[in-house]
Amino acid sequence: MKRRTFGLGALATLAVAGCSSKFRTYNGPEVTSIVLNKGARRLYLLHGNEVLKSYKVALGFAPVGPKRVRGDGKTPEGTYVIDRRNPNSDFHLSVGISYPNRRDIELARAMGMDPGGDIFIHGQPNPGVKKGKGPDWTAGCIAVKNREIEEIYAMVRLGTPITIRA
Repeated sequence: MKRRTFGLGALATLAVAGCSSKFRTYNGPEVTSIVLNKGARRLYLLHGNEVLKSYKVALGFAPVGPKRVRGDGKTPEGTYVIDRRNPNSDFHLSVGISYPNRRDIELARAMGMDPGGDIFIHGQPNPGVKKGKGPDWTAGCIAVKNREIEEIYAMVRLGTPITIRA
């Protein structure tokens, strides 16, 4: 029987590879809701009334006011739910927000416009994906640092309500 040995370099490589995954685990209190305060640029993960985590965020490139139509650069305002998870996002990881809701669709249609969609909480752009300019640089999404979206992705479940306030 052959005996296999690993040098310190091989062991170090295996140890680092095991730590480099963007997928984390979370065993703490359930995130029962999410609140975004657009004016303060803060996202809060809550368990009941207790803040579990707080993050500084970037918003859509025209953040003042609610999103009404595709391309307006605004981040929505209102109550939605987390309705999808994207492990292959152009922005490290992402969790989807259920915008547009029925009211959003009706308002946009009344203006003869498309309400848009594809609103996410996401990380930074992957290599080759262009990032917008300025402190609020998304097309209407909520952006955090990559290590932060890794936490959010691990902590937040589908169906979690998110309230987005001005």
